[in-house]
Amino acid sequence: MLAHAEKLERDAYLAEYQKIEKATAFFKTDGLDTSFNVEGNGDTWKKAKQVSDALYQDSDGHFEQSWGLYLGLIADQKDVDPFLVYELLKVESGTTFDEKAVGPETKYGHAYGMAQFMTNTAPWIADMAELEYEQEYLFNPYYAIHLSVQYLQFLYDQYEDWDKALTAYHRGMGGLQTYLAENGHAKSDYAVTIQQQARTHDSL
Repeated sequence: MLAHAEKLERDAYLAEYQKIEKATAFFKTDGLDTSFNVEGNGDTWKKAKQVSDALYQDSDGHFEQSWGLYLGLIADQKDVDPFLVYELLKVESGTTFDEKAVGPETKYGHAYGMAQFMTNTAPWIADMAELEYEQEYLFNPYYAIHLSVQYLQFLYDQYEDWDKALTAYHRGMGGLQTYLAENGHAKSDYAVTIQQQARTHDSL
């Protein structure tokens, strides 16, 4: 009975793998990383499924389950808290998770997609993540999720402090330095809110 249940679970994961592989093929031209393979990574997929279910429920269905699975898998690969990324995406999208969002015009241009990346930032993050880049890709939820995880990993590696990493995500690395000079700390409302909200998922 257990073996049958495990087979059904594995088959379900394989179906999701194929769905994600198809959805990301345009920017992951060499295919998904081997760490995404279902065989040998059952525990990782199970954890990602738990993350996906929690985020789908928390968002009232706006954060699609396949997005949550991809987030869970990428976050595990990059050793970033998926709930931190989710709460960042919630803030950036104004709680709508609208993958087609366009931010207001600034002196640097507009920010695009669910993760609100600007065109002066996204290309080098994509390069760091070894992803193809086109501006239109920023409107793809899987792409936005991947870039946001990659950028957060990079920023945390730079600062080893989540207040600084999140404030830099929001204001830019130069903006972080300005904020530090003006306030003496990096505990911006943006950083504090995201971390507080991420901790509400800790029971998972």
